[in-house]
Amino acid sequence: MSRLRRTGVMAAALAMAALATGCGIRTTSVPVDAGPAPSRVPCDVPGEEAAAQTTGIAVRVFLVCGSQLDAVDRRSPLQEEKADGDPVRTAAALLAQLQSEPSQSERQAGFSTAVKGPLTVTGGRQGDPADTLRLSRQPEDLTATALSQIVCTFAGSPAGVGEDTVVLGGPGDYAPRRYRCTAEVRQRPDSAVPTAAAPTPPPKPSLS
Repeated sequence: MSRLRRTGVMAAALAMAALATGCGIRTTSVPVDAGPAPSRVPCDVPGEEAAAQTTGIAVRVFLVCGSQLDAVDRRSPLQEEKADGDPVRTAAALLAQLQSEPSQSERQAGFSTAVKGPLTVTGGRQGDPADTLRLSRQPEDLTATALSQIVCTFAGSPAGVGEDTVVLGGPGDYAPRRYRCTAEVRQRPDSAVPTAAAPTPPPKPSLS
């Protein structure tokens, strides 16, 4: 290779190195882990949609967003005077909301629901603890995510029994159980929902 050609090659190499440095590029032989790509799911419904809904009563339901549960404010067509003080009516209205498809704004924000119909709710039977709600399917037969949505939605409403819990049963003869909505359930709705035995109702006084 002639001296003139070698000089040209070296000059081109120096120019390319200077260009890379000017662009802020640093060469390295060590692989760099930049971490996972940032999520583009906002999990936040614009306030204008909720404000535009003026009919019905305000309710809060838990929907799936990403891999977690997030609360969404909606308006239920149930009249307030019918829902006030009636846990069964409140639960029925909330369950209907959970089974309805998310609105366009909710879908754009990344929300979905795992609660699929047909699914209904009624009050407890004779001998059940107070404030028991019985679903038309056994709670353990639902997917973990669907049950997590129902438990957290009911527990945070007048249908719950306090302390983020709700007493649920199914159509069978199995005793109802107390289900708790915890921070872990909201963060991992696909995991098992914590349960405990429901309180036994006191015996009826003897008539004798």
